[in-house]
Amino acid sequence: MTIISNNMSKAVKILNNEDIVAIPTETIYGLAGNIYSDKAIRKIFEVKQRPLFNPLIVHLHSVEQLDEIVSEFPPKAKLLADAFWPGSLTLVLKKKSTIPDVITAGKETVAVRIPNHPVALALLKELSFPLAAPSANPFNRISPTKALHVESYFKNAIQMVLEGGECKNGLESTIIGFANNEPILYRLGAISIEEIENVVGKINVKNKKEKTPNAPGMLAKHYAPKTKTYLVNNIDKFITDYEDSTIGLLSFSEVITASNIKHIEILSKSGDLKEAASNLYSSLHLLDSLHLDMIVAQRFPDIGLGKSINDRLERATK
Repeated sequence: MTIISNNMSKAVKILNNEDIVAIPTETIYGLAGNIYSDKAIRKIFEVKQRPLFNPLIVHLHSVEQLDEIVSEFPPKAKLLADAFWPGSLTLVLKKKSTIPDVITAGKETVAVRIPNHPVALALLKELSFPLAAPSANPFNRISPTKALHVESYFKNAIQMVLEGGECKNGLESTIIGFANNEPILYRLGAISIEEIENVVGKINVKNKKEKTPNAPGMLAKHYAPKTKTYLVNNIDKFITDYEDSTIGLLSFSEVITASNIKHIEILSKSGDLKEAASNLYSSLHLLDSLHLDMIVAQRFPDIGLGKSINDRLERATK
């Protein structure tokens, strides 16, 4: 049976024994294991039912640890690290040969980040190895932002969820790779593309790749509820067309009423995109638990974190 606990020493013991623990970060909860333990890493893939072609993100507690992991650190990567670490930025860099291929899906690059969460950083400092930690959910399902989300997913499959409260950012990290030392955006995330471009200038976006993805989060279907989900521009018209269906509505800021709307989740009454992003997955978890005919999500303004939210909802509705 999975235990939710804030017992740090217990988490350290489990990880040192080549098992896995769900851990909090500022983005989402991750399913963590020793990057050098083939047993632990393969258990992550097995528990998540994640395909081995999808690489994992390595979590560090300091920039100094990069020397152990990567062989190259391009100037623009350093600018981004200086600006956003610790934080919700993942960099895809040339790996050292000591990094196991199972972590990188056989690629010559490895994804790395320093999380900005006191519990995650304290845990990483207690360990003699970095952690691989993809989202603590079954493959393609809604990412977890609370310990209870993880427990409900895995029941007896993992020993422990390390309690760290609700994840404040609520969206996965933004992932940036490099080609000829120039940055490429592989995944929209909790740091907006505008914030990235303020540091390094205009960047290319290549965030969709079904085969041999360069980074996590590039597959067309991802982050999905069990309930059929639609992303629409015109909610009023859509709910009229489906007047015989029971609908759960995911709204940015406005209250919309209709007889077939059985529950509405408003992500930010003040219209704040950061608040909306923080609440997105928690609201999807709630709507998915209500046994509705469908979830209808409102398309967000295509600016700032609205782009990241739309990206997640587009993949959830495939």
